[in-house]
Amino acid sequence: MAVHAHPDDESSKGAATLAKYSADGIGVMVVSCTGGERGDLLNPRFKDLHLDMEGIAELRREEMATAAQILGVAHEWLGYEDSGYHEGDPATWDLPENCFAHRDPEEEIEALVRIIRRFRPQVMTTYDESGGYPHPDHIRCHVVSLGAFEAAGDPARFPDAGEPWTVSKLYYNVGFSMKRMIAINDAVVATGVVSPYADWITRFTENPRPDPYERATTHIDVADYFQHRDDALKAHATQIDPDAHWFAVPHELEKQVWRTDDYELARASVPTSAPENDLFAGVRE
Repeated sequence: MAVHAHPDDESSKGAATLAKYSADGIGVMVVSCTGGERGDLLNPRFKDLHLDMEGIAELRREEMATAAQILGVAHEWLGYEDSGYHEGDPATWDLPENCFAHRDPEEEIEALVRIIRRFRPQVMTTYDESGGYPHPDHIRCHVVSLGAFEAAGDPARFPDAGEPWTVSKLYYNVGFSMKRMIAINDAVVATGVVSPYADWITRFTENPRPDPYERATTHIDVADYFQHRDDALKAHATQIDPDAHWFAVPHELEKQVWRTDDYELARASVPTSAPENDLFAGVRE
């Protein structure tokens, strides 16, 4: 089970992993905590499209259904409203009333526990305590995912939410790491092409922060599923320009330089040791 903040997050963070395990015959479910209603229309092709929040939500539901089909996964909505992007000190955020990051997290944890107890996953993936980046929904997604992981197997917690189920392992996505970007950037530049990551590397250099790759424990070879990842991401057409930098690196070059989706093992109730090359290490045995 992969728990994400908004529709499209599942396609930009670990999508190839989802497609790989689905193709291997493993049941895979994506849970989207919000409908992405307050997301901007980031694809310039939609610049003249004027929609209210419900119109955007409907469009993003359709996009999510297409992406799930491409990846071969089941999908559920946790059912909460997008909080919108906010910058600066979280104490200064003026969150919309009733949005995901503004509600009681216990209520949201119970909603996710219900899905966990019904789907009964061995493995969950989500974001670390930083949310991957400081969007309030990503940070709340971490809080809710960790809370539900811990509560789902406890019969004293939410006794009306289904039969208890203990998830064996919890992982955090290791997303846009500096190490990965530099490796791919250098390989692209070596071919004589202007790298699509140059601006990102400059921004990270000017505003340094810990590289999440330093915490990575688990590396899944997903090179055969890069096209599934890209196709799923393009399905979120309001959010992704098909001519954007996301798709500028040839798959053959990417396969040579960085073949893996990377994760940090955060919790485990089964014996395993790092480095791992399988999210189900210790579970299959």
